[in-house]
Amino acid sequence: MPAPKILMITGDFTEDYETMVPFQTLLACGYTVDAVCPGKKAGESVATAIHDFEGDQTYSEKRGHNFALNATFESVRAEDYDALVIPGGRAPEYLRLNADVIKSIRHFFDAGKPVAAICHGAQLLAAAGVLKGRTCSAYPACRPEVELAGGIYADIAITDAVSDGNLVTAPAWPANPSWLRQFMAVLDAASMPETNAA
Repeated sequence: MPAPKILMITGDFTEDYETMVPFQTLLACGYTVDAVCPGKKAGESVATAIHDFEGDQTYSEKRGHNFALNATFESVRAEDYDALVIPGGRAPEYLRLNADVIKSIRHFFDAGKPVAAICHGAQLLAAAGVLKGRTCSAYPACRPEVELAGGIYADIAITDAVSDGNLVTAPAWPANPSWLRQFMAVLDAASMPETNAA
């Protein structure tokens, strides 16, 4: 059985660790991952931002790497993918204004496919209207958006993640190990062929 095919929707000033780490980890574990950004083509890059927790009241932000896209958003179809990853950072803030991004996100929820979102990725979930009654973690400053969208905000440690059915969320990049472990468990469960009891 082929490995699940994952779509990652990202954009300029996406959080560096929330983009690079899941992209490379999922590839290393044998999954196919297509990273896309509206308005950019395969081979082009998005700028990343590094968010650090240095004792201030909120995170600090620094310029990160150039993250190379390997697919073109306008050419992909959500229906061709088994799962979705939404990194955080600054990108979700403006990507939520793109109707095609919102349509893509809704497809994964309508079809019950695995979705992983971290940090400010919850802004896209809220804008897509897919959080009603769902437990969702996010960067704490996004709690009002989760709750206004009808979601149940998971107030968990920054190193933790939470699963609610097909949805796996976490507050920020320090949760990458837990977030990715839970997401891969959901992916593997979704890809297991159903067997009939004898």
